[in-house]
Amino acid sequence: MRSIKLHTTALALIAMTATGAVAADSYGPFPVTLKGYAGDKTNSVSYSGQIARHALHDSLKKAAALGNGGANAAEVEAVMLSYFNGSDADLDILAPKSKDGFPIKQTTVNAISKGKNISGKFYGGAMPAWPGNGTGKDAVMHMIKMAAKSDKGFDAENGYDWGQVISKFTMGAMMYNQSVDNYLDEKLAADVKPNDKPYKDGAYYTGKEHSWDEGFGYWGAPAHAMSLTPQQAYAIAKGKDLAAADANGDGMVDLKTEYVFGPAYYAAGADKGGTKSTNYMHTIMQAFIDGRQVIADAKGEALTDEARAQLKAHAATIESNWEKVLAEAAFKYAGSVYKDINKMAEAEGEDKAKAYRAYVKHWGELKGFAMALQSGRNNLGATAVELNNLVGFGPVTMDNSYVTGVDAEGNFVRDRRMSWNDYQLNMLKTQELLKGKFGLKSLANDQLAELEALAGKLEAEASAETD
Repeated sequence: MRSIKLHTTALALIAMTATGAVAADSYGPFPVTLKGYAGDKTNSVSYSGQIARHALHDSLKKAAALGNGGANAAEVEAVMLSYFNGSDADLDILAPKSKDGFPIKQTTVNAISKGKNISGKFYGGAMPAWPGNGTGKDAVMHMIKMAAKSDKGFDAENGYDWGQVISKFTMGAMMYNQSVDNYLDEKLAADVKPNDKPYKDGAYYTGKEHSWDEGFGYWGAPAHAMSLTPQQAYAIAKGKDLAAADANGDGMVDLKTEYVFGPAYYAAGADKGGTKSTNYMHTIMQAFIDGRQVIADAKGEALTDEARAQLKAHAATIESNWEKVLAEAAFKYAGSVYKDINKMAEAEGEDKAKAYRAYVKHWGELKGFAMALQSGRNNLGATAVELNNLVGFGPVTMDNSYVTGVDAEGNFVRDRRMSWNDYQLNMLKTQELLKGKFGLKSLANDQLAELEALAGKLEAEASAETD
């Protein structure tokens, strides 16, 4: 396996030397094309800042589980905010970390890139999916505060797994939003970060080169993702399959270029699961590579209208498929929540508590991805309203109450109740909505075959009660 990989790499290098073009199956290296550059750089690709933010995100999720039920809330909140807001200190990477047989090169955030944060790149638009009628940033700050008060990130009373909600929301509110609504949108305009000028003073890359690279960095795929199967990419994100991850053969995983972070991981998960009929990971990856090649082919000149049109087409491919990845994940976890309710109905004692814990975890993933979908460039309008009504501010809890809002101090209010079967119907309607609105094909955990029977059962029960 190793000899084949090294041989393939050697052939790619020969091809680049002969033609000046990058191999079609890798995001870089791409040549330095900036006019007047006299330094020693030969590769214009740079997106380490985005990878640092992935590490901050993964570490923030890990830190959400540090609470002991309230006694150390201030300390935990400070730790979480250090990863969210950034820090003057060189923060340890809490996740991902090395495992036996899977050594990771970087152990601190600054080893990837210095001075980075999540907060400055977080979606600041309205977020009606969270109680309080605030912005996306207001919502995540509230989540962080509540996570710090929880017991290992779990709020059994209100039904929250804070690491899951925060993480999945951030995958939309930072990664997806910054890529599709900034770098692959505004920064593609002719007069914004033009290709015949450096991105900033002293840079060795052009405005358009670095803008596209930053959009790619938020995607979270390794540079060699086109040579990976979805199964391999999924395993890398789990800290497995060093041979697949280690593209340069140095015996360790470089987070900058060889690891699989959240968005790409969920694309791989959708491709390897469900109907196994999708190709999200490679479709998005190829569009990023092809777009970068368009910029490289301009050789440091301002992009023509034709070239910018090509870039916009690649950006549209990325956005539409990335949106589907988020919707597929929400669909999957709606199915998980439905099945978890069945398991809770059959369980007793400790088994019931374990089933409830899994239910809360899966709901947190569903809620986070539902919010992520509402953090992009597209206004989902009535779809968002319906999705938020079906999923709710919180899941149905053990006493059948659920969060309906927050009080003046930000504490959750649960003043309504719903039966488990009614909430299961909401989950099936959520799957129906997502499948229809986004044209989903992977459909992992598809429970829609149960919709007609459950709706009929509840209708019959309601009719009997009114007789």
